[in-house]
Amino acid sequence: MSDGSPSETEDLLARWHAGDQTALDRLLERDLSWIESRVRRRLGPLLREKLETADVVQETVVEFLRYSPRFLVTDRGEFRALLARIAENAIRAGHDRFTADRRSIRRERSLDAATERPLSLAAGTANSPSRVAERSEERARLAVALELLGAADREILLAREWHGESFARIAQDLGILENAARMRYERAMGRLAGRMRGLESGKLAELLEEADRVEDGPEVE
Repeated sequence: MSDGSPSETEDLLARWHAGDQTALDRLLERDLSWIESRVRRRLGPLLREKLETADVVQETVVEFLRYSPRFLVTDRGEFRALLARIAENAIRAGHDRFTADRRSIRRERSLDAATERPLSLAAGTANSPSRVAERSEERARLAVALELLGAADREILLAREWHGESFARIAQDLGILENAARMRYERAMGRLAGRMRGLESGKLAELLEEADRVEDGPEVE
């Protein structure tokens, strides 16, 4: 009988990334109920009424596992906490919008300020197998880093970087001045860069704890 040790989680994720469907089935059987229970506890009754929580949680978990970084999660606790965070974000944002946003993130996109290096390289080197795999991992880490931000930061980054909205439009939507929108964006980009560095340094557990403290409100400077 499995004890849920780190080696089991890493093994299941490695097998899933290698194409083993039974590993995905095992992960879902093992942890889906726990993740759903955590999400239900953290959501208010109005949010729970908006969507079928169980369906959204399962769809979100499976969607994440399709693009998750291969070497990010090291143990069962991190796995559960991260997926619960992502599922909760999906429900708060509205599942259809959340899914569309994450698919757009996984498309080729350069965010030098966040990743500290471009996701696209010059022709001739960008399409090597190793570089294609590296870009895929970078985009996956970027998607995870966004989940570790507060809702206000995620919203402005998605609006500007993935939906291509102008600062004037963002300011209008938020009911603030355009310069204030620019400042919010710059602060959010700085925090996103910090999350990326933390993920690359193997600090997922610390980042998850910080995300819980922030909840879904704007961070204090």
